[in-house]
Amino acid sequence: MDLLIRNGRVVDPANGLDAAGDVLVQAGRIARVGPGLEAPKGTETVDAGGRVVAPGFIDIHVHLREPGQEYKETIASGTRAAAAGGFAAVACMANTQPVNDTRAVTDYILAEARARGVVRVYPIGAVTRGLAGRELAELGELAEAGCVAYSDDGRPVVNSALLRRALEYAQAFGRPIISHAEDVALSEGGVMHEGFVSTDLGLRGIPAAAEEIMVARDVALAELTGTPIHIAHVSTAAAVRLLRDAKARGVPVTGEVTPHHMLLTDEALRAYDANAKMAPPLRSKRDVEACREALADGTLDAIATDHAPHALTDKEVELDHAANGIVGLETAVALCLTHLVRERVLDLPTLIARLTVGPARVLGLPGGSLAPGAPGDVTVLDLAREHVIEPARFRSKARNTPFGGHACVGAPWLTVVGGRVVMRDGAVPGDSGP
Repeated sequence: MDLLIRNGRVVDPANGLDAAGDVLVQAGRIARVGPGLEAPKGTETVDAGGRVVAPGFIDIHVHLREPGQEYKETIASGTRAAAAGGFAAVACMANTQPVNDTRAVTDYILAEARARGVVRVYPIGAVTRGLAGRELAELGELAEAGCVAYSDDGRPVVNSALLRRALEYAQAFGRPIISHAEDVALSEGGVMHEGFVSTDLGLRGIPAAAEEIMVARDVALAELTGTPIHIAHVSTAAAVRLLRDAKARGVPVTGEVTPHHMLLTDEALRAYDANAKMAPPLRSKRDVEACREALADGTLDAIATDHAPHALTDKEVELDHAANGIVGLETAVALCLTHLVRERVLDLPTLIARLTVGPARVLGLPGGSLAPGAPGDVTVLDLAREHVIEPARFRSKARNTPFGGHACVGAPWLTVVGGRVVMRDGAVPGDSGP
């Protein structure tokens, strides 16, 4: 597809670019970036009108639920949600039903993505068969089928010897391991972060140490094997310190943080709202501040949504029994623009870096840049758009978010995948509505 986006503020952190200009996409790839570009005959033209033009955003941690839990989300609905939220590509976790631990499941996901998806979909294969933590999945087969990483996300790989072996095999296939860092013996039965609020509410807590112990273990194994390990949804100050120290020593570790772990604290559970129940749980103000600082200084490489769609029946139960997680694809960018950029936690180029080149480098993906020859994926932001988050209008099948009714300033305006416009001013082509 050929497309010319004119009159934008082009921000491409991978190439140190922040200047007025145009972006030309030809045959699905970035052709040129610069001022006053001319479009060949027949090229679709979009006037960005001074909006911010960036590489297509990448979310490396989503749950699309298909196959097996299509009542929560499908590849079609999840990728439409991604497009609406400004994401040109997503990497989907393996905890489907059946688990993505064989070529057949990976093939199915990729086939559905080609047939019904509107953004790029990168499957993540399981580390262990059935996510059971007892024996390795066929890591080579999964890599050949198209998996870009391995993770038992939702469950930690508790057996350190098994994880070591996984890291050694993963190195041969050039794929990182993504770790769900949780000591389940410490977190078992917990509902929320262990601290003053949990005590005040009489709810069983999950100590920060449950995350930190496993991060320390993962860092040690990455250092031992030399294989990259990526820590999912970092949520505590001590976990941040462990990563910062490991990176300073040259250990091949990376980390991500979710918008909700940077914007909410355990105080959000005071209303016993199951939409604020997460894994890892919302932490203290001190932890939130540490995660924000780590994202700004590069200790944390990426923002990832951990988009976790659930049916109403999974959340509208007693807090002890409610499912963990929230949807995030349609809210993440707007929330980050409102509360990280406008509140000067991050400057705009840094935010864009953590949504583009950062996640692309973590998983070795081809996007994240507007360099000539890169995939023709573009996200355009309208920094002035005022709006309110309305879950009823989500493209996702799910509505589980604590941010309903939240006022935002700034939103994605255009999402382009391979030169094809898949979202314009909030509308996803071919979609008659939520």
